[in-house]
Order: sequence, then C-alpha cells, then structure tokens
Amino acid sequence: MDYINPKEVAGIMMSTAIHKSSLSIKDLLIRGTLSGALLAISVTLALMATSQTGLSLIGAFVFPVGFVIIVILGLELATGSFSLIPLAWLEGKISFKSMLNNLIWVFTGNLIGSVLFALLFWAASTETGQMNELGQVELALVKIADKKTIGYGLHGAAGLFSAFVKAILCNWMVCTGVVMSMTSKSTLGKILAAGIPIFIFFALGYEHAVVNMFVIPAGMMFGADVSISDWWLYNQLIVTAGNVVGGLLFTGMAIYYTYHKREKTPIVES
Repeated sequence: MDYINPKEVAGIMMSTAIHKSSLSIKDLLIRGTLSGALLAISVTLALMATSQTGLSLIGAFVFPVGFVIIVILGLELATGSFSLIPLAWLEGKISFKSMLNNLIWVFTGNLIGSVLFALLFWAASTETGQMNELGQVELALVKIADKKTIGYGLHGAAGLFSAFVKAILCNWMVCTGVVMSMTSKSTLGKILAAGIPIFIFFALGYEHAVVNMFVIPAGMMFGADVSISDWWLYNQLIVTAGNVVGGLLFTGMAIYYTYHKREKTPIVES
C-alpha cells in the first residue's frame, strides 16, 4: 500500500527531525540555498501565470511546483523545519544547541538562495540595469514589496499583528503540506499530498518568511521605495515569528501529540 497512516507519520516526523538536526552546516547551507532559490522561481512562475490569465487562482495552482521539488529532493526549508525541529527538542530527542544550529543555518541558506535568485532575475529582466521598462511580473514584485512592508507599517501595531496572524495561518498550511508528503511512498503521491495545502496558503495570500526573502528584495531591486529596515522590521522578523507559531503549534505539536502514543508502563501487582 502506498498510503502511510497518521500514526506512522507521527513516528516519521520525529525521525525526520532527528535526522535533519544531525546534518552538517555545509549540507544545511547547500540544501537551504537551493530551497530558497526554488521557491523564488515558483513565485516568479506564479506571478507570470497570474499576469497572463488575470486569475490569481491560476498562479496559486502552479506555485506549489517549487515546494514539491524541495520535498522530493529532501532539501531544507526553514518554515517546514519550524514544525519538526523544535518538536524534537521539546521531546528531549535533540539538544537546544542542535535545534538552533539547524534553524539558523537553514534560514541563512534560504535567505542566500532567495536573494541570489532575485539578483539573477533582476539582471536577466533589466539586462543588468540597462533597461528601465518593467514587465508585469516585475511591476507586481514592486507592488507586493510595498504592500508587505510599508502597507503594514502604515497601520502600526494593528498592521504588524495582521502580518503575524497571516504568518501563523500560512505555516499551518505549509507544514501540513510537509506532513502530508509523509503519508505517501510514491513520488506522485507526495506531489499531490504536499501540493494541496501549499495551493491554499498562496491562494489566500498569507505570509511566508522564505517567499518574502525573495519578493521584497526583488521588489526593492526593481524600484520599490522600501528600505532594508522596512523589510525586516515591518515584515521579515514578525512573519518568521508567526511562521514558527503556526508550524509548531498547529501542525507539528497537534499532529504528533494526537497520533503518537507512548507505551504505557504495565502495572505489576504485588
């Protein structure tokens, strides 16, 4: 049978977290960088699909391609790790140092890959700054960068709280995709299971930390009036925090603690 039931998945979640925490810095950086770039590529594809069809749902339909490549190749995405690595620490399976080591280096790799693709995309689209006319995808990136930073900042605490809540909802779905990919042994099964929740989060316009590592700096490169401090203070830090809460609380802990059953110690009668 291709299907793996949730009780078995709970065990896979923990073994996966332990394995990820044992990876070297080199592996975390390489796999994290590839993941950041692949997600950025899929965002670009989604924006192109939306601009060509005028239907945001079409963009959301194609966006999961990058995520499923990441899952199938066993690469590292910080937002997915938020549901697994802290869970392993809470259960005493890994040390606090191992948890931080994994999350920091994967996050760094994701950032490098995302910004690298943004730079390459800018160079390709503008012929390294020689062309000033922007296409629909580039204009969309400028608009998105402004909305995701200054747009929240203009509303103060309420705006930042909105970003935080959207980040919780986003990674609830993203990490559900990570866990659902574990319910199948086949490549096709993993693609379908992982892709469904990713379609949901993108279609609803929620906040994903690694996606924002691409869209905001890319928008800045194409002319968005957004500073680096705007990027981090109005979005990246608050969204990352929300992603941690959504992934760990609503997916990692929720799924693991309802399906993982500890062995009961038998009562010996004297």
